[in-house]
Amino acid sequence: MKIKSILFITFLSSSFTFVLAQERNKDTIADQTVNVIKPYTPTIADAFKIKDTPRLNDSNTVKKKEVKYNIFSIPVASTFTPAKGKAATVDKTKPVKLYDNYASLGVGSYTTILGEVYLNHELSSGENVGGYFSHHSSNGGIEDIVLDDNFSKTNLNAHYSQKLRDFAWKVDGGFDLLTYNWYGFPEDFYTDEDIEVIDPGHSFNSFYVGGKVNFEDAIVKDGSVRFRRFGDDQDSGENRFVAKTSFEVPLQDQYINTEFKVDYIGGNFDRNYNTEDEIKYGNVTFTLSPSYQLIQDDLTVDLGVRLVYLNDTEFDDNKFYIYPNFKASYRLVDEILIAYGGITGDLVQNSCHNFATENPFVSPTLGIAPTDRAYKGFVGLKGKLSNNVSYNIKGNYFAENNKALFKANDAQSFAEEDYQFGNSYGVVYDDVTTFSVAGELNIDVNRNFTLGIKGEYFGYNTDDEDEAWNLPDLTGSVFLDYQISKKWFAGGSIYFVGERKDRIEFVGTLIEVDPLTVTLDSYFDANAHLGYKINDQLSVFAKANNIANQDYERYLNFPVQGIQFLAGATYQFDF
Repeated sequence: MKIKSILFITFLSSSFTFVLAQERNKDTIADQTVNVIKPYTPTIADAFKIKDTPRLNDSNTVKKKEVKYNIFSIPVASTFTPAKGKAATVDKTKPVKLYDNYASLGVGSYTTILGEVYLNHELSSGENVGGYFSHHSSNGGIEDIVLDDNFSKTNLNAHYSQKLRDFAWKVDGGFDLLTYNWYGFPEDFYTDEDIEVIDPGHSFNSFYVGGKVNFEDAIVKDGSVRFRRFGDDQDSGENRFVAKTSFEVPLQDQYINTEFKVDYIGGNFDRNYNTEDEIKYGNVTFTLSPSYQLIQDDLTVDLGVRLVYLNDTEFDDNKFYIYPNFKASYRLVDEILIAYGGITGDLVQNSCHNFATENPFVSPTLGIAPTDRAYKGFVGLKGKLSNNVSYNIKGNYFAENNKALFKANDAQSFAEEDYQFGNSYGVVYDDVTTFSVAGELNIDVNRNFTLGIKGEYFGYNTDDEDEAWNLPDLTGSVFLDYQISKKWFAGGSIYFVGERKDRIEFVGTLIEVDPLTVTLDSYFDANAHLGYKINDQLSVFAKANNIANQDYERYLNFPVQGIQFLAGATYQFDF
């Protein structure tokens, strides 16, 4: 009752106030005082609740309808343009600094000195000047050798090059000095008194100058000339001049690639091996080699011929040679399997410089004549086993007339020259056919490790000589390079050379000895090197050669040094 009375009084008061507010025009409100006698305090007894739980009496309950929503898509023009994405930045490694020059020096056993200096300087854009110097020497010390076996090789070269808009050209010149000893001889044929009179030292010297030019977008592609003067301390001398060029001959819509070469050689030796008669030689060859290339799908064919005119200036003899020059290749399976083959020929110009470079123990009494390589047939397969492994298998058949073969000179009881004790080599010529099978495998395990394996088997057939003197029946090699880390690097090589044949013959006034054919044992030579890069410019290295310490003979009675060690440093720099 109290609550109802209070609510009723409040309602009347509010109604009365509202009426007065509607009737008054004044914008003021009179002050009123409201006295609250006692605040309302509810109790539990004032609350009420539902007595029964509601129930649904309708048995026919309506099932809930399934509602399906359909979206009515209307295209709306939008001016929203997504911002362009930006690639995440990657921290770049500092590029490796490349230097144009380096110097290297190493010293080792057998009092070996090995030095190299390479220089290259850019004078201006496209204009360079540079040079190269190398020296390799040893005081010798081969076990059981009674004569001096020291050697020295020194090479010096300087060059200048310039690259212009339409062509580039280069000139160079140099000097070579080589000293060796005829230290290998059949000791059983001579006494100690004979050995004491031998002075085995001899030297070669060479001076050369030349140049070449390359043209851009011209009929004439390139050209080169080179002159070399070669001699020794035995009054021998040789001059050689070679000039060659290549150009294109237009034929309708095609071009015939053509090479032209002039090769002159002339020289003399102070005497013959057995007599004091002077030896003179000289000839000039003119070679023209046109060829036409045909490409159709996976087939590439080079059709050509080589024409050679020989003029022997000493004997006033002229000859004309025609050689095949045919090559073809066919891609059987893209880069995986490529078949190739061909047949070529050429007139090979032999020289004293080439002979002495290959065999420094030759005597200054050589007969120099060109070799007629009638033809060389070859067929093979090459390709890739994977992205990191490539291979090449090849078969060859040579037919060479007047082929040069190294053969030991006779040992003479009446020797007057230091090279007549059976301790030097001469050259004999014969018609030789050669059959060979070769294989090659190159493996790039990764960018830090590479491995190469090569091998070749030879079979020979001679016409006049009993054997193909000093030609091996088998050769092989293994090369590897390994970048161990950023600082460390290493590498190695193994060379294998099979058996060779040579002949010992003693010539005397009172003693007669039958010639003896000797089989030189096969050998392998293992080498390794290890280096450490101190910084970008300075590195140190160590080398070991003939690790197996084999005392093999490369040539008859000429053993090589045993195991050799060498250590040094290399410095790179710029001007």
